[in-house]
Amino acid sequence: MKKAKVLFSKDFAIAKVDDRLYGSFIEHLGRAVYGGIYQPDHPTADQDGFRQDVLALVKDLRVPIIRYPGGNFVSGYCWEDGVGPRELRPSRLDLAWRTMEPNWVGIDEFARWGKKAGSEVMMAVNLGTRGTQDALNVLEYCNHPGGSKYSDMRIAHGAKEPYHFKVWCLGNELDGSWQVGYKTMQEYGRIAAQTAKAMKMLDPNIELVAVGSSSASMATFPQWEAEVLDHCYHDVDYISLHQYYGRRNEDTPNFLAKTVEMEHFIKTVAATCDYIKAKKRSKKTMMLSFDEWNVWYHSNEADRKIMQDTPWQIAPPLLEDHYTFEDALLVGLMLISMLKHSDRVRMACLAQLVNVIAPIMTEQNGAAWVQPTYYPYLHVSNFGRGVALQPVLSCGKHDTRDFTDVPDVDSVAVFDEESRTLTVFAVNRDLHEATSFDIDLRDFPDYGLVEHVSLTCDNLQQRNSAAGQAVVPKKEPAGIIDGGVYQGRLANASWNTLRFSDQ
Repeated sequence: MKKAKVLFSKDFAIAKVDDRLYGSFIEHLGRAVYGGIYQPDHPTADQDGFRQDVLALVKDLRVPIIRYPGGNFVSGYCWEDGVGPRELRPSRLDLAWRTMEPNWVGIDEFARWGKKAGSEVMMAVNLGTRGTQDALNVLEYCNHPGGSKYSDMRIAHGAKEPYHFKVWCLGNELDGSWQVGYKTMQEYGRIAAQTAKAMKMLDPNIELVAVGSSSASMATFPQWEAEVLDHCYHDVDYISLHQYYGRRNEDTPNFLAKTVEMEHFIKTVAATCDYIKAKKRSKKTMMLSFDEWNVWYHSNEADRKIMQDTPWQIAPPLLEDHYTFEDALLVGLMLISMLKHSDRVRMACLAQLVNVIAPIMTEQNGAAWVQPTYYPYLHVSNFGRGVALQPVLSCGKHDTRDFTDVPDVDSVAVFDEESRTLTVFAVNRDLHEATSFDIDLRDFPDYGLVEHVSLTCDNLQQRNSAAGQAVVPKKEPAGIIDGGVYQGRLANASWNTLRFSDQ
């Protein structure tokens, strides 16, 4: 059996994890809203038309913040179409996804749904086809107490108290030619700075996210970040990162090594931010919002066919990736990577939450069910709150097609002082061989194992469905503690959550 060992110490703290690292995303895209969170004729629908079976699964995830309403959708969105009496709301052509938006759900409904889910709303403004004035209008509608045009409009629509949305995204992926109203880095930097200044004049308590590169593969990366932040460094609080990973024409070892690239992406963005910090002689450190991340590739061809051959439908099935156990391993590795950089990555959004490249799926008139990717997200969101600890890890390494010296095991830990719990997350990338896993707990005397939960499957391409859950977590036998070292085992190709406590 292969061997791996790791040391975790309270002295090797990375940062206190911002709970918003475990955020998600709902866009007006496909069946995310209509047929996902909202379906008034569903047997579980509440008085507002929201599916309670979906809400229950979301609540189990403890999602702290949810980005809304897009995504590509927001770059052409007219927010005022989605407020007021539903029977008076117009339908609009959404150019981003070539669908019809009926505006049955808008800001007021989503604010109510977020409250039911126990989640804050991360609101995005349209800086594609609109600009500063419209951003001010929607901010006034959402956050101003009353006595002004748009705040009184909200009150007239039944929401007396302001929503106090804290986090606002200044557009979406405006470096991309696919985006309605895409811009050069100079154009975007200038409008982001102008809009940020104005929005903070209206509400100084908000936090603002500037648009970063749409992926690390963009030709303008990282010059985009440098130019944009040169304009708006002192006016925004975060810059965004987006990254999706696919598995076309490559093998599993290379797929599971993608987080080597992801960590390089994070480090490069942080370094670019620090360059602008130095250039401006600033004392402010720019934080990162990884507000779109996931595996995404299964549904691409089907999506193109729907958008090209049968456009302008209401809520067609778009981006409905049916994830495999292998995908769940990469999702777990991506979560570990963000925790290892939680000193700079303060917010993140798994894109997306329901039906659209999502951990939760629904049948239109039937059940809600969970994909294999649900489980790493569930474990990290529930048990990854506290202080992230830097791993001192020793294990075997391997090379893949695109990466060298890839660790066979990747791991991170989170210490929650309040509950006196240490949680270790680990993935064994080795597809064929289990590994012994020694965890040095000498900095945590009297700690014992609470549970070891793993996600394993003999078939890497196994999926779940509404008819059955083939990929589910299971409890592993406890190892022993000898001389302050826990001696355990990680199955081949496995996601693992090990919880220790002195209680």
